[in-house]
Amino acid sequence: MSKNLDITLLLDFYGDMLTEKQRSFISSYYNEDLSLSEIAANEGITRQGVRDAIKRAETQLIEMENRMGLVARFDNMKSGLNDIIEYSDEIAEYNRCHSLSKEINECTAKIKAAAQMLLAENYD
Repeated sequence: MSKNLDITLLLDFYGDMLTEKQRSFISSYYNEDLSLSEIAANEGITRQGVRDAIKRAETQLIEMENRMGLVARFDNMKSGLNDIIEYSDEIAEYNRCHSLSKEINECTAKIKAAAQMLLAENYD
């Protein structure tokens, strides 16, 4: 994952814990793709002031992730749900090929639907 994507993901999880200025600067820089000079001109401060605020915010976001690990848990949960969908497809396919059980097909369909629903609700 690229550094820009890492910071924007951290911002999604921990952005509310930053000051309003930090959140505004880092969002403008990463989400709106404004340059340091453009942000500085909009805010009436120096480019260096914007850079320092963004670097402090990045450091705080990384420290919060190191302490709380929400993004790592998010990634693990997403990976696990995708595995569940894949395994339920494999079970259903095996069951279809061997004509074993209508109930197993129904259960695998329910498992897959539940995992897809969780992915859609929490990870889109």
